[in-house]
Amino acid sequence: MTCHFSYSNSRVAMSNSADLPSSPSSNNSKAFNPPSSKFTFWLVLCAMILLGTNMRAPIVALGSIAPVVQEALNISETQIGWLGAVPMLTFALGALISPSIGKRFGIENTLIAMIIMLTIGMMIRAFIPTWTGFLSGTVILTLAIGFANTLAAPVIKQRTPNNIPLVTGLFSLTMTVTAGIVAGVVLPLSESIGWQWALGSWSFLSMLAIAIWVFLRFRLGSSSDQIAPVTAQKSSNISIWRTGLGWQIGVFLGLQSLLYYTVASFLPSILVSKGMSAVSAGQMGSVFQFMAPLSILSLTWLINRGRPIQALAVSAAILNVIGIAGLSYASTDWAWLWSGMMGIGCSAIFTLTIMLFSLRTYTTNQASELSGMSQFVGYVIAFFGPLGTGWLHEVTDNWDLPLLITLILMIINVGVAWLVSRPVMVDGKKI
Repeated sequence: MTCHFSYSNSRVAMSNSADLPSSPSSNNSKAFNPPSSKFTFWLVLCAMILLGTNMRAPIVALGSIAPVVQEALNISETQIGWLGAVPMLTFALGALISPSIGKRFGIENTLIAMIIMLTIGMMIRAFIPTWTGFLSGTVILTLAIGFANTLAAPVIKQRTPNNIPLVTGLFSLTMTVTAGIVAGVVLPLSESIGWQWALGSWSFLSMLAIAIWVFLRFRLGSSSDQIAPVTAQKSSNISIWRTGLGWQIGVFLGLQSLLYYTVASFLPSILVSKGMSAVSAGQMGSVFQFMAPLSILSLTWLINRGRPIQALAVSAAILNVIGIAGLSYASTDWAWLWSGMMGIGCSAIFTLTIMLFSLRTYTTNQASELSGMSQFVGYVIAFFGPLGTGWLHEVTDNWDLPLLITLILMIINVGVAWLVSRPVMVDGKKI
């Protein structure tokens, strides 16, 4: 399938979509909402793609060679488990504090500092081969990613307001594809050049990202220099933490992430317990991951064609329900279908959520606050997915109860999907 996106066509589609907000700043000052010229569009798109290459690769790389690292550092399974849990905690912390820091110092300035911090974390983890060094590097780089997770949406809203679904979709796609590539090559690479270089060599991508973000900052200025018009300021004088939509998006993202990390951690084990071979069960994990590019490309195309966001959100949540129900109660002969459905549903919900940060807010700062609040709530919820599933399996000695609880949560998320995707702004005003 060939998928071609036209810059000019995406602008037309955006303007025709009934779900997209009519910005209160559309007729206001150029300083707040500069025209999305072709140069700006392509510069921001390149910057977001390079940012996306660094957002998941360092985490996936560790998971792919965890046994090698464990043996090299002589650390326990519990310590490896902490390395797997750290990202969700630091993502939540980064989401909580990044909006205020981005507002004070400028979003682009903060992102540049975070990409530098990410590079330092990767270097520490790779070239200080001790448990303390590895843990410290992991905390530093994942905290930086937590900031970037939050600040990506407001940059897209500020710099490419007419192409939010397109730029968001390609950003999400880059994260997924890069993670898949790294997962496949890092182990063979470690056998050729050693695990330290296999982990550290990916920092060249972050260095490229630093270069283009510095260029973007000096070419376009800082978002902190942009002054919102009075009408937008009045609309944005609300506390995101007191809005129903903010909490709904947080729960929506959290339940999706809970399913994603649970399936990513335990899918092969669940299928093996049902009689599937270890090789086939591992392949189902790949099916789950490889559905993401198809999901993101299709979602972006449909939104740019003006399809209702609410229908897409509910459909994605229903796919997760069918997938987890099939995994729980249906034959393993159809495991590829259940894995694929969950892969499509999880990727679509994640991408939609990032879009909603921009589409349901009035100003860049408000988008940053909604992104930070929702991701903090979401990653706190997600933290208990693998942790609770593993604990329940250990206590009951089977997968029935954790799968049933996960199924109930996914059914709840269908209702949440309907709520978060209504055509209303964060203050409850209809679009």
